[in-house]
Amino acid sequence: MIPGFGLTLGLTLTWLSLIVLLPLSALFLKTGELSVERIITILTATRTLHALQVSFGLSLAAAVINLVFGTLVVWALVRYDFPFRRVVDAIIDIPFALPTAVAGIALTSLYAENGWIGALLAPFGIKVAFTQLGILVALVFIGLPFVVRTVQPVLEDLDAELEDAAATLGATRAQTIWRVLLPTILPALLTGFALAFARAVGEYGSVIFIAGNLPGLTEVAPLLIVIRLEEFRYADATAIACAMLVVSFALLLVINRLQRWSEARGRSA
Repeated sequence: MIPGFGLTLGLTLTWLSLIVLLPLSALFLKTGELSVERIITILTATRTLHALQVSFGLSLAAAVINLVFGTLVVWALVRYDFPFRRVVDAIIDIPFALPTAVAGIALTSLYAENGWIGALLAPFGIKVAFTQLGILVALVFIGLPFVVRTVQPVLEDLDAELEDAAATLGATRAQTIWRVLLPTILPALLTGFALAFARAVGEYGSVIFIAGNLPGLTEVAPLLIVIRLEEFRYADATAIACAMLVVSFALLLVINRLQRWSEARGRSA
C-alpha cells in the first residue's frame, strides 16, 4: 500500500462529506418530510414545469452551441498563429473571473433594445433581452470556457503530423477529421459538454438580469427556488431542487457513460 494512503483517503472522504454529501443529504431529508402526493403536486404545477423546461432545454441548447463553436475556437487557438492570439486566449477565461451578476448586467446593457447590439437587431424584429433568447445568450457566455479549456490540452497534445500522414495515405479532409481527430478528442468534447451543461443548469446571477423573470415565459428553475424560499415555502423549494438534482445527475451519468464508451472504443481501435 502507498504510504499515507489511509490518511489521505480519510481526509478526502471527510472533506467531500462536509462540502458535498452533507448538504445534499440535508436537501433530500427535507424533501423526505413531504408526502409523495405533495411532491407530485409541487413538481407538476404549471409554473414549476415551465421553469424546469426553460432551464434544462436552454441549458442543453447552450451546451450544444458551446460544443460546436468552442471546438472551432480551440482549433483556431491551437492550429493557427495570428496576431493577439494570447490576448484572445486570455479573453476566453473572462467568464470564469467575472462575477455572474456583472456579466448579467453587461449582457442586458448590450442586448437591450437601446443597447449596442440590441439596437442593431431591433429593426429586424429580433429581441434578445427579457426573452428566452437572452437566457440562451447568457448561458452560452458562461459555458464557453468549459469546452475550450477541456478540449484545448487534448488538441495541443495531438501531433499535427497525424493529419499529414492521413493526407499522404489518401484521406480527404473530412475523413481525417472524422477518423483521426474526432475519435481522439471525443472524450474531451463530451466532458466539456457535460461541464457546460451542468454550469448552465444552475446558473442564476447572469440570467436573472437578462431574462426579465416572467412566470411562464422567462422564469428559470433556480430563480423559482429562490422565490419559494423568500415566500418561506421551503418544502416547495427543496422539492424543485431535488428534481433538478436528479435530472441533472441522470443526464451527466449518460454523458459519462458515453465518454467511457468512446475512450474504450479509442483504445480498442
